[in-house]
Amino acid sequence: MRMIGFSTGALAYADYRLGVAMLQGKAVDAIELSALRQPELAPLCEGVDALDLTQFAYVAVHAPSSVRRDDEPQVVEALAGLAERGWNIVHHPDAIHDFSLWARLGERLLIENMDKRKPIGRTAAELADAFQRLPHASFCFDIGHARQVDPTMTVAYFLLKEFGSKLKQLHVSEVNSRSTHDRLSYASVLAFREVADMVPEEVPLILETPVPENRIIDEIRIAAAAMNAAGQELATAGD
Repeated sequence: MRMIGFSTGALAYADYRLGVAMLQGKAVDAIELSALRQPELAPLCEGVDALDLTQFAYVAVHAPSSVRRDDEPQVVEALAGLAERGWNIVHHPDAIHDFSLWARLGERLLIENMDKRKPIGRTAAELADAFQRLPHASFCFDIGHARQVDPTMTVAYFLLKEFGSKLKQLHVSEVNSRSTHDRLSYASVLAFREVADMVPEEVPLILETPVPENRIIDEIRIAAAAMNAAGQELATAGD
């Protein structure tokens, strides 16, 4: 069975504590703690020991999507402390200034493919530069980003073909024309199924869809249907 969970940022924006609380006691075994804006990272690092994360077999952290150059050494140092817990660190390639700083995270650093508003990291060819600079880094495949860049799913196919051996995490959502995350629709589920068999079952799935607490399990079921292909019910996707 694939481990499936949510990003705290999708559920509760900048309040990671609330995001964790919304998932506790539910049939969810993976979580991504979001520090998507740089000021959120220090409070997360300071408060993480107080969190009850015992139900989660997989824990990751999303690094800030924008990092000031002067702050980059301190940001990497803080993230390295979280990585030492055995947690993966998801990061955007366009937020890296000095690749040598990030190399210390090794395979715990998961480089994510980008949406179409970004100047780099959208396709396999563009992402190759980051992996050349960080050869030990791993891959977080954002299937919603890939579909937004290319609805035919050809970009998705080549991202997985090129970097599938590095794949450690999956981001799932519908990404709209404004490059923000939406709930999964029937159309997105059908599109994701085009490449579902290229994602090994042991790769954890993290949803980035903004849903209220009472729809968390419904959205997880729809995501599972999208990535586990045949035999799953799709009728309620996007309800």
